[in-house]
Amino acid sequence: VQLQASGGGLVQPGGSRTLSCTTSGYIFRIDDMAWYRENSEKQRDLVAVISSDGTSNYEDSVKGRFTISRDDSGNAVYLQMNNLKPEDTAVYFCKIVGVYGSGITYDVWGQGTLVTVSS
Repeated sequence: VQLQASGGGLVQPGGSRTLSCTTSGYIFRIDDMAWYRENSEKQRDLVAVISSDGTSNYEDSVKGRFTISRDDSGNAVYLQMNNLKPEDTAVYFCKIVGVYGSGITYDVWGQGTLVTVSS
């Protein structure tokens, strides 16, 4: 199973950007899907998470600005980012919690995509 993240780039403060993360390979089931970001100090923090039933949660600094969603198949996750601020500059990573038929869970990380917010 692999994750492919895309959508990063340079955006001006106040602008918008949408990140996408698609899965490939066989997955019995996906539970949570999430976006993390890593700052220049290499600290990786949770930004947003969405469960298999569509329930979402956000880190406080992005509430009201970012929206996480997953497609109907449940195999892709998106992060719509609005009103971007310079402090949102980071490498963004997607992560899924996969589930084997036995019920055992495992994490899969995508490669990072850099978002730079600057004028």
